[in-house]
Amino acid sequence: MRIITTGMAVTYPFGGVFWDYIQYALGLLRLGHEVLYLEDTGKWCYDPRKETWVESGHDNALAFAAHLEKLEPGLSKRWHYRDATGATHGWEPERVAAFCKEADLLLHISASCWLRDEYLAAKRIAFIDSDPMYTQASLLPDPATDEATQAKAAEKLAWWRQHHHVFFTFGEKLGQPDCRVPTGPITWLPTRQPIVLDAWACAQVPVEQRRRMLTTVASWEPTEKGPTYNGVGYGGKSAEFHRFIDLPARSALPLEVALSGPAPRELLQQRGWHLRDGLSMSHDPWVYRDYLASSLGECSVAKNAYVASRSGWFSCRTACYLALGVPAIVQDTGWSDLLPHAAGLLAFTNIDQAAAAIIAVAADPDHHSAVALEIAREHFDSDRVLTSLVDRATASDPSRQSRRA
Repeated sequence: MRIITTGMAVTYPFGGVFWDYIQYALGLLRLGHEVLYLEDTGKWCYDPRKETWVESGHDNALAFAAHLEKLEPGLSKRWHYRDATGATHGWEPERVAAFCKEADLLLHISASCWLRDEYLAAKRIAFIDSDPMYTQASLLPDPATDEATQAKAAEKLAWWRQHHHVFFTFGEKLGQPDCRVPTGPITWLPTRQPIVLDAWACAQVPVEQRRRMLTTVASWEPTEKGPTYNGVGYGGKSAEFHRFIDLPARSALPLEVALSGPAPRELLQQRGWHLRDGLSMSHDPWVYRDYLASSLGECSVAKNAYVASRSGWFSCRTACYLALGVPAIVQDTGWSDLLPHAAGLLAFTNIDQAAAAIIAVAADPDHHSAVALEIAREHFDSDRVLTSLVDRATASDPSRQSRRA
């Protein structure tokens, strides 16, 4: 098939963002599809060297091309980026338009693309929601708002339904009785982050050579305001972090966060957290990958919106830890109903459970590392995840297609 994947890896040139989007294109290429990575956000891009937003994406595009060449030379010749000035990089716009006209499928990932008319020419367009509750609250008319606001939201929803044939979500529990994420008139199909396993296997570090430290990479959002729906407000990651701020005092292993954003760093350090500069650990895909690989395990909370809504969301970053054979101890959003969590991947909802999980990993890191890798192979392998995604995205009735991921 001819498949287009969208993304924001040039606009936001950070390690985690690169892997989130590029593994779709890389995984589909490995499956034998004819792939184009398309980035056209209409936004200024972030320049990590200047630590500011810039209009021209020229330097970011050069760095992106070099990363693709290192990762997969075949993919390095199959991308297009349009920056905020209208300048294009990679494929010429005419070639992109011709490819879209013949494309079988466009994967609109995380609402990352400005859907121009030439892109909408693809036979099927599938939306992939990686941010449950945030996405639905922004798309659906909120019954707690006034009629004018609801009418405006209804107009937006109609546009999205008109221009997408099928909707997927990382909120794998949407539609289940204990999930509070509204679905509206959309049928949301479950999916998860695809992981190209051999891109991580080459970076694995033997357990005995890893730092005896649990880590994570996190962004402390600039405000506490999150999505609101039907009179209920939801927060971001900082809201949950405060609930577990005293975890280092209970932990059998040191806890480190590569942190960005306006976090209360002094308070966190006083409570025993080890802090690293987030940008220094994520300014390119390889530094980011090595940081994850050198950890004995991950320990992380999730955004309050994912947790409080019981969305079933699972972190792309955590899936990458698992693919490195690094066990993960992560806050439960409802994902424990869907994935194994006895070893290798452990869930917690309170500080006692988190402390007990850390003790378990510290006592037998080799066992937990081996199980972590098996979970990645069984549940996140891009061959499985993407085959299922493409089958359902191109089916006449995708809700009736079996899910093989």
